[in-house]
Amino acid sequence: MRRPLREALADAGLDAGGLYMTNTVKHFKYERRGKARLHKRASASEQAACRPWLAAELLQVRPRVLVALGAMAAQTLFGTMFRISRQRGAWQALGEETRALATWQPSAILRMPSAQRERTRAELVADLALAATGLA
Repeated sequence: MRRPLREALADAGLDAGGLYMTNTVKHFKYERRGKARLHKRASASEQAACRPWLAAELLQVRPRVLVALGAMAAQTLFGTMFRISRQRGAWQALGEETRALATWQPSAILRMPSAQRERTRAELVADLALAATGLA
């Protein structure tokens, strides 16, 4: 697990070891730049192709609370009109047994200007703390 997520979880009072984590898109899409592999966003059709696997996984795991980290995860779960900037931190129904919310992608925060980074990280931690209340 990346350090930014681990730190945000700890700041929200969550133990990463007690959480189940997965990806909404089951492949890593990238573009080569020299020796580097730069992450590329999955297309809508690639997201749709992964939904059956995600649905089966959620049926197996049956989470009470689900947190979507970032726009791609949120849009895969809640639809393409979902906007993190406007709808993050609000509970969404996801089936009969699962409450879900979306928040910022921790690694995206690292690429933000410093003033925005601090505010956005605070929102991430607050959203994770809200998710923790759903586990209590």
